[in-house]
Amino acid sequence: MTPTTTQQQEAEVTALPAPVLEVKDLHVRFEQAGGDPVTVLHGIDLAVHAGQRLGLVGESGSGKSTVSLTCMGLLPANATAAGQVFLNGTDILAGGERSIRPHRWKDIAMVFQGAMAAFNPVRTIGKQIAEPMLLHHTQPHRKAARAHTEHLLDLVGLTPAVADRYPHELSGGMRQRAVIAMALACEPKVLLADEPTTALDVIVQAQIADLLVDLTDRLGLGLILVSHDLPLVSQYCEHLAVMRNGQVVEHGPSARLRTDPAHPYTRQLFDASEEAAR
Repeated sequence: MTPTTTQQQEAEVTALPAPVLEVKDLHVRFEQAGGDPVTVLHGIDLAVHAGQRLGLVGESGSGKSTVSLTCMGLLPANATAAGQVFLNGTDILAGGERSIRPHRWKDIAMVFQGAMAAFNPVRTIGKQIAEPMLLHHTQPHRKAARAHTEHLLDLVGLTPAVADRYPHELSGGMRQRAVIAMALACEPKVLLADEPTTALDVIVQAQIADLLVDLTDRLGLGLILVSHDLPLVSQYCEHLAVMRNGQVVEHGPSARLRTDPAHPYTRQLFDASEEAAR
């Protein structure tokens, strides 16, 4: 008996490997002194597989960065998260900080907005890249951590000499590459890149985006690229999730969302980006 199209689709879905990161029904609420609590995320569902690039896009204030910070367990003290965040099948949100800490930087890492702010200005780049390796014991000693640091710098297109330099001695593009190297220090399975091309010129933006694509392919990372730059993200990511007012209003393959979006807000974002480019 020949299987129906629906049966074939169900079989294909079943055959897919489990996502490396899956967010289910995520809500985040902020308490306010002297005011009512404010809910900023309303039931977010996301998933990314190994080697896949997911673009999380939307205007400023839509909740994109809050999703990333929740997955990393880095929300401020006045925030409360509810829902589930599965990392390789384990709900790391269930036990709070004690559940997330062993995985942070080791299994899931983040490239923050503003490379200069991500580094301690009085410590060398090499020492800061090596620190998570020693903390999580992914390298046995400082000499091995230094060797792996130089390998990571080479991986992101920097020379080993950068390890002995301070953040202010690097250009914006070099600092951004160094931040990516630091995020890869413990060989995580998931990389969250939060506006990684902010404040960079157009040429360097393309170089950083190309680097993230290359690393995803070479290392098999699951990448979530957070940005308000819809044309950039749709060019480099196979799938998009569009956020508005703390909700995912549409998600699917980038090619479809570009040509046939189902939600009017997605069309408005693409139209606004095209208008700004003229």
